[in-house]
Amino acid sequence: MSRHGLLIDYHYCTGCQTCEVACQQEHGHPPGQSGIKVTEFVMKGRTKPVIIDHLPFPTELCILCAGRTSRGELPACVKHCQANCMQFGLLPELLEEMLKRPRTVLFRPR
Repeated sequence: MSRHGLLIDYHYCTGCQTCEVACQQEHGHPPGQSGIKVTEFVMKGRTKPVIIDHLPFPTELCILCAGRTSRGELPACVKHCQANCMQFGLLPELLEEMLKRPRTVLFRPR
């Protein structure tokens, strides 16, 4: 079991898909495949007519850039995230950070 994970604060994600492109380039995935996928959610809001959220979420191809992280580097998606809404680290530390933020998801690879 991996002790590391990825914390994604989707409150700040702008949907730029830079994480997808960085992953594809890092791992040579073909077009349409990536270790992370940004999904757009459009909802009717209570105080606003429309709320648009973007949620980058790792796919089954995500290995948290094992080669990069073994060298002490950040995963490609985290390094290139323009909104700085992703954080890589140890699961207990990420969980502690997650409890401070209202709109986050925590990912742990298999």
